[in-house]
Amino acid sequence: MKKFLIIKNLLALLPLALLLSITTNAQDSTANDSEPETPKKVKPVKNTFQSVWIIDNQTVMVPVKKTLEMDIMHRFGTVNKGYEDFWGFFAPSNIRLGMNYSPIDRLNLGIGITKSNMLWDVSAKYSIITQTPKKYPVSITWYSNAAYDTRKEPTIYDGSNIKHSSDRFSYFHQLIIARKITDKLSLQASPGISHQNAVSGYFTKNDSTGQEIYRSMKNTHLSIAISGRYKLTEVTSLMINYDQPITKHPEYNPNPNLSFGVEFNTSSHSFQLFLGNYFFLSPQRNNLYNTNNPFDYTDNATGEKKDGGKFLIGFNITRLWNY
Repeated sequence: MKKFLIIKNLLALLPLALLLSITTNAQDSTANDSEPETPKKVKPVKNTFQSVWIIDNQTVMVPVKKTLEMDIMHRFGTVNKGYEDFWGFFAPSNIRLGMNYSPIDRLNLGIGITKSNMLWDVSAKYSIITQTPKKYPVSITWYSNAAYDTRKEPTIYDGSNIKHSSDRFSYFHQLIIARKITDKLSLQASPGISHQNAVSGYFTKNDSTGQEIYRSMKNTHLSIAISGRYKLTEVTSLMINYDQPITKHPEYNPNPNLSFGVEFNTSSHSFQLFLGNYFFLSPQRNNLYNTNNPFDYTDNATGEKKDGGKFLIGFNITRLWNY
């Protein structure tokens, strides 16, 4: 009998317990609705590119603070002679060795030497903004370098001797704008300006007087580079790059550059293998003096038709250490 009384009392209390539960839930819901949700912190996009290089151009990427970077860049000769020089492998080549360090976040400082013209260069690279959802649609980085020709008896492109130490200097500045479109696709546009203190020229005769006058290239040259990367796997990507000269010179107009290849990455290594037209490994020299053309073209000075397709094989190796 007592058991039935206990059960009866429990059943009588059940509606009250259910009512209390509903009331409590309603109060919690009201409280939750009245409390504003804490917005999630939006983080910048990571790894727009896997390396600081995309073939011959810098990317927007700047290594994190206290990162030391070593660059080994190699360009063989053009492949056009075929077996005669084993498709450029036995032709004269060009090599650049470089070291870079990030002393603080967003800033990278570098130094390097290039075999061609024994060219020493120093550089600075600064990340202005990083692509961030709902804040910055693109990443923007500034890159500058200064180079010095250290040959004992240096000459410029036309063979003229360099007489003054200041004529050994050249400079390059570039604004790099990139966007990571998807997890696999990244695109980049980079307008640049090159300056050479001493430039090539030639003598010509004025038609009206017959007086011999000297015409030279312009010291300052504008260009733009368009680059793209598509990830095939987590460690493998396809790359493509196109450099277009903008400034027109009276003589020795540089040719555009088309390059494409494949990139392999780990957390601390990058290896890029590609075909391209650029040989010099110095952005200002490539932009001012590139004679290899991916396309058939007509020489503006002589009207002569010239063959394009002068590609060379190259590779970049990058190694990172973080301290």
